[in-house]
Amino acid sequence: MQIIQAIVNLGAAVMMPIIFFVVGVVFRLSIGKSFKAGMLVGIGFTGVSMVINLLLTNLGPASKAMVARMGLHLTVVDTGWPTASTIGWGTPIMPIIVIGFLVINAVMLVLNLTKTVDIDIFNYWIFLLLAAVVYAASHSFWVAALTTWIIFALTLIVADLTAPWIERQYKSLNLKGISFPHLTCLAWVPFGIATNWVIERIPGLKKIDMQPEKIQKRFGVFGEPLTLGFILGIAIALMAGYDISKTLTLAINVAAAMVLLPKMIDILVEGLTMVRDHVEKQLKKWFPKRSFYIGMDTALLIGEPSVLATGLILIPIAIILAFILPGNKMLPFVDLASLMFLLALVTPFVKRNMFRMVIAGTLILICILYVGTSIAPEYTQSAISSKIPMGKGITSMSNIVGSATTWIGWVCVKIGSLF
Repeated sequence: MQIIQAIVNLGAAVMMPIIFFVVGVVFRLSIGKSFKAGMLVGIGFTGVSMVINLLLTNLGPASKAMVARMGLHLTVVDTGWPTASTIGWGTPIMPIIVIGFLVINAVMLVLNLTKTVDIDIFNYWIFLLLAAVVYAASHSFWVAALTTWIIFALTLIVADLTAPWIERQYKSLNLKGISFPHLTCLAWVPFGIATNWVIERIPGLKKIDMQPEKIQKRFGVFGEPLTLGFILGIAIALMAGYDISKTLTLAINVAAAMVLLPKMIDILVEGLTMVRDHVEKQLKKWFPKRSFYIGMDTALLIGEPSVLATGLILIPIAIILAFILPGNKMLPFVDLASLMFLLALVTPFVKRNMFRMVIAGTLILICILYVGTSIAPEYTQSAISSKIPMGKGITSMSNIVGSATTWIGWVCVKIGSLF
C-alpha cells in the first residue's frame, strides 16, 4: 500500500507513464515502444496540466472577484477538488478501500461483469472521498467500505455502457477502447439524458442547435474556439470588475486554453493509442470472444470546445444560483474554475449542443448546491479526520466537483447516517 501511495504522490503526469510502460511490456509491446508510449502519455498529461493550471490560475481570482461583487456571505465554503482529493487519500480507511477496488476490478473482469480495466489509480480519490464522508456519517468502517465498493462496481458497469456514446460524439479524439469510470462525472449523465428528452419534445427549443461546428460554420472566425474563448474571457472579466489590462490578459489566456488543450490531448492520445491497439490485439488472442476498455481520466474530454466553453458560461450562473436559491448555504468558490469537468460525460447525451448543456449544467449546479448544504457537517468532519486544516474564517466546507456532492453521494451519506 505504501508503494501505491508513493506512486500516487508523484501525480498523474509521472504515474500514468509508469503504468502505461508496464502495461505495454506485460502485453508484449517492445520496451522501446512501451517507453515511447509512456512518455507521450506523460508529456500529454503534463501539457494538459499546464493548460488547466493556466486556466485555473486566471479564472480563480476572477471567480473570487465575482463572488465578492455579489456580496455573498454563505456559511458552507466550496474548498475545491484539490482539498477533496486530499481528504480521500488522507482518510484513515484508505488502505483497505483501495485494495478492495483492485480486487473488485480484477474479479469483475474475470467474471465478465465489466470490460473496464481502471488503471487511473490517481482518481481513486473520487471514490475515497465518498468513503470518507460516509464514514463520518456512519462511524462504521464496514458501512463506508461496502457502500463505496458497491458504488465502485456499479461505476465500472456504467462506464462500459456509456463508452460507445462517448466514442461516437467525441469522434475527433479517437476514444475507441476507452471508458471513463469517474463517479463525479457519470453521476450527472441522467441529467443530460433527461434534459435532452424534454427539449426534444418542445417544438421551438428542439430546433436550437449550438454545436461548435455549427457555430463556426455560421460565424466563421468569430465562431472558432479561440474567438469564443476570447469573448467568454472578456465577459467573465467584466463581471469580475476587471480593468482593461486584466480583462485582455484573462481573455487571451482563456482563448489560449481553448486552442492548446485539444493539442495537448492529441499528444496524450497518441501514446495511449499505441498501447491500446497492442493490448486490444493481445486480448483478442487470449479472449477471442471478449472486448475490453481502458479506464481513463475525464481530463481527456475537456479540450472539446463545447465542454470548455459551457463550463465558463456556468461560472456566473453558479454564483447567481447561490444567491437566489432559497435554503442554500453553500458558497461556490475554489471549484468555480473547474465546472467544465461536470459536463465532460453529459455532453454526448445532449449531442454536444451548448444550449442543452447550459440547461443541464444549471440543473446540476442546483442539485450540487443543495446537496453540498445538506452534507456539510459530514463533509467537514471527514476533512478534520483527514487532518485537513480549516482555513481562516471557515467553519464548514464542501465542494462542487466531487463525488460526495452528487445526488448519489447524498443518498449514500444519508443511508450511512442511519447506522
